[in-house]
Amino acid sequence: MSRIAIIGAGAWGTGLAIVLTRNGTHSVRLWANESEVCQSIAARRVNERFLPGFTLPDAVEATTDIHSALEGAEIVVSVMPSQHCRVLFERMVPALRPEMLFVSCTKGLEEGTLLRMTEVIADVLRAHAFTPRVAALSGPSFAKEVARGDPTAVTVASDDAELTRAIQRAFNDSRFRVYTNDDVIGVELGGALKNIIAIAAGVCDGLGLGHNSVAALITRGLAEIARLAVACGGRLDTMAGLAGLGDLVLTCTGDLSRNRSVGVELGKGEKLADIIARMHGAVAEGVFTARVAVALARKKGVEMPITEQMYAILENGKSPQQAISDLMTRAARSEVS
Repeated sequence: MSRIAIIGAGAWGTGLAIVLTRNGTHSVRLWANESEVCQSIAARRVNERFLPGFTLPDAVEATTDIHSALEGAEIVVSVMPSQHCRVLFERMVPALRPEMLFVSCTKGLEEGTLLRMTEVIADVLRAHAFTPRVAALSGPSFAKEVARGDPTAVTVASDDAELTRAIQRAFNDSRFRVYTNDDVIGVELGGALKNIIAIAAGVCDGLGLGHNSVAALITRGLAEIARLAVACGGRLDTMAGLAGLGDLVLTCTGDLSRNRSVGVELGKGEKLADIIARMHGAVAEGVFTARVAVALARKKGVEMPITEQMYAILENGKSPQQAISDLMTRAARSEVS
């Protein structure tokens, strides 16, 4: 039995803890920032705040002590919100060992540096004389459905083939199928950028628009995600896979999508601050990623009209109706240029 540390006890981190322990092959220490999460798991074996209704196996131990969570761990799974990644890894450094394997399950980009999460982790650890082995895990995977045991497929990416095979073996089971990929850039950007398009899909619903609008949005959203991913060194074929099209379709159409839900309320005329306040600590990564994505696209000289309009809604309070109008009245062009 191997020991795994999961840093972040939101819905996704808790769902992964269930996956990793349900077959009795691993023990998990789950680090939570919130003491009530640990108390709930210790007393009732349920994370009542972020993933109510799902019992955690006894092999999951929750703690608020980040160094205790890491003690003896062979694999470290980072599932914290993207804006906390750097700070938490700085805190973790004294408890880390060179032989540890790292897998990032956070779908976001760092503001200011424009770095992907595996790059943030590597940046922190190299500054402390580590040569980290870091992979990214992404794909269409709502935490509640994963915890329920619905068949799910994801991909784990790194240019280190031995690392991806190790993570694949650790996570893979009959209800959670893990593929490998060596395009970590494409996998991470697909996972991060789809959240912005999902907010836009929610806006369409909130405005009362139909299936035509959402289908067009998903298709053109995928096109602009692919343009940026390729410009950053990712591969186009990754965008047709689980971390690209798969995750985009799920997040744009599924009722469990927090990003889509934020968009629905924006489309109905709600203010972003009020929407976030009602989320009680849950995170819609697309809200934070839009600003970074726009900066990265401008740096790379890539056109991302949907992302630009979502940034205008989220940051500047632009009306969703005007954003849709501006998208639809852009100069006519070839679909494939």
